[in-house]
Amino acid sequence: MGVATAQHRSLPLDVLRGMTLALMIVVNMSIEGVSYAPLLHAPWNGLTPTDMVFPTFLFVVGAALSYAIGKYETLGEAAVLGKIARRTVLIFLCGYLVHWFPFGATDAAGHFAWTPLGQTRILGVLQRIALCYGMAALIVHYGGRRAALYAGVAALLIYWWLLWTFGDYTRTGNAVLKLDLWLLGPQHLHRENGVIFDPEGFLSTLPALFNVLAGYLTGLFLRERRAGVPATTRLLAAGALAIALALAWNTALPVNKCLWTSSYALITTGIDLVVLGLLYWAIEQRCWRAWTPFFEIFGRNTLFIYILSELGESILEMVHVGKLDLSSWLYQSALRPWAGAQNGALLLALGYMLFCWCVAWALDRRRIYFRL
Repeated sequence: MGVATAQHRSLPLDVLRGMTLALMIVVNMSIEGVSYAPLLHAPWNGLTPTDMVFPTFLFVVGAALSYAIGKYETLGEAAVLGKIARRTVLIFLCGYLVHWFPFGATDAAGHFAWTPLGQTRILGVLQRIALCYGMAALIVHYGGRRAALYAGVAALLIYWWLLWTFGDYTRTGNAVLKLDLWLLGPQHLHRENGVIFDPEGFLSTLPALFNVLAGYLTGLFLRERRAGVPATTRLLAAGALAIALALAWNTALPVNKCLWTSSYALITTGIDLVVLGLLYWAIEQRCWRAWTPFFEIFGRNTLFIYILSELGESILEMVHVGKLDLSSWLYQSALRPWAGAQNGALLLALGYMLFCWCVAWALDRRRIYFRL
C-alpha cells in the first residue's frame, strides 16, 4: 500500500463512494433486533437500504476502473497484467487478514494461542471486491466496452441457470453453498447462529461482476459525454429501466442479497444509477454543495478507512468493561438509558462513523491518500 496525492475523477462519484462508506460503518455497528429496520439486512429475500451498501461499492469500483484503465494501457502488456494481479492479490489478502484479526485468543492463564489457518474464513467483502475487480479489469483490458456489456449480461443469465439447475433458492439447498462446501469445506465458511453459509461465496461472485461492469460502463459514459448531453436524464432513465426489469424478474428469481441473485444485481445497479443521477443534478445545480465535502473526504481514502473501521470494531469487542465488551458497555450504560433502545443504537453507530471520518479528515488535511 502506498501513499499518493489525491486524483480528482468525478465529484458525484466521489460523493457516492463516501456516502456508501459512511452508511457501511453505521450499518456494521447496528445491533441486530434493536436498530431501526432500514439499518439491518433483509432476513433472506427482499431489499433494505443496508443491502445497497456492498453492490454500490462494486459499482464505484467499476466506475473508478473506467478512469484508471486508460493509464494501464500505456504501461505495456506485462505491466498491465502485473498491476491487475498485484491489486487483486493485495486487496484479497487485506480482506483475509481483516477476518483473521486478532489472529488468536488469550486463555485464562494468559497464554496466547493462534487461530489455526484451517479454521479461518477465506472469503469476505474485500475478497469479493478483489475477485470482481480482477475479472472486470481483464475483461475491459482485452475486450473494452462491448466485452463489458456482453460479459455482464452473460453473468446474470448463466448464474440464474446455475441456481435453478443445481439447487433451490433456500439458505441450505442453494448451489452457492454446495460449491463452497465442496471447494473449501465448512471450516472456511461464514457461520451465523450455527448455520453455515457464506454470503460472499465463490459462485455468487459471478453476478456481482455485473455490478462492477455496470459501474465501468457508467464511468465511460460520464467521461465521454459531450457538452450539453443531459447526464442526469440518461442516468435516471437507465436506472428506472433496470429497476423495472429487476422487479419483473423478481417474480421468477427473488431479489436476495445473500445469494446475490441476478435480480438483486440488476435492481441495485438501477438504484445506483438513480442515486448517481440525482447527485449529478444536485451538484451541477449547486444544491446541497455544502454537504459534499463531508462525503468527499470519506471517498478519498475508502479502502484504508474501511479496514480501519473493521479492525476498530474487533478491538471494541476485545476490550471489556466488566462483563460487557466496550461497544455494548457504551450502548447499555451511556446511550440507551437516556436515548432509548433504537435511538441509542443509532447514536452509537453514528458516533463510530464520525470517529472514522475524523481519521479520514486528518489524513486529507495532510494530503495522505492510501492506494494499492
